[in-house]
Amino acid sequence: MEHIDHILVVDDDREIRELVSSYLKKNGLRVTTVADGRHMRAFLEANEVDLIILDVMMPGDDGLVLSRELRAGRHKTTPIIMLTARSDEMDRILGLEMGADDYLAKPFSARELLARIKAVLRRTRMLPPNLQVSEAGQLLRFGQWKLDTTARHLVDPDGTAITLSGAEYRLLRVFVDHPQRVLNRDQLLNLTQGREAELFDRSIDLLVSRVRQRLGDDARDPTYIKTVRSEGYVFSMPIEIMEAR
Repeated sequence: MEHIDHILVVDDDREIRELVSSYLKKNGLRVTTVADGRHMRAFLEANEVDLIILDVMMPGDDGLVLSRELRAGRHKTTPIIMLTARSDEMDRILGLEMGADDYLAKPFSARELLARIKAVLRRTRMLPPNLQVSEAGQLLRFGQWKLDTTARHLVDPDGTAITLSGAEYRLLRVFVDHPQRVLNRDQLLNLTQGREAELFDRSIDLLVSRVRQRLGDDARDPTYIKTVRSEGYVFSMPIEIMEAR
């Protein structure tokens, strides 16, 4: 039986829910709509979905809070597209850091939303196998650090877990899966955020800075993530794969 992608729309605006649901259903998708985080949680307790559309500006828990919550739970790998009336770059970056895979500012066309849904699903499913979380669980060791691919956090030299945002984890995972290889900004954007349009280099530069801070890396003379002038970044440490205990 052919799989029909199931989309969950979380938005407090009933008109938007109805318009989005009607258009996506006409284009062959299965759609469920809810008005807030409480109903989203209740639905996801008993159901699986292929992608979640989250409105940022909602009463109660907003989309940023809900995205962070999803990324910390069993739906941490479910793709998320955020909808918002805000178009400021810092708001987009904040949404991506909270774990969103794409970001669409209101007002938007239903046709563009459908295109972004298809792009995010396609790119998520086309990620190389070594970017997927290992079922057995692995620790990827580099220098004094370990990256836990199951819990999606760093482990420092003392064995303490260091929490990462969804975007930080995806960026670091791409680097450790491609050590000693120069990756330009477009490659990093495609592999970490799945964006097909409105690519903006600043978001990657900010994320690299944040990951360097997590690693205690000196930006002026980094040990782990080095800047290659006019080309991009390279992860310079060798990687050792360990089975998680």
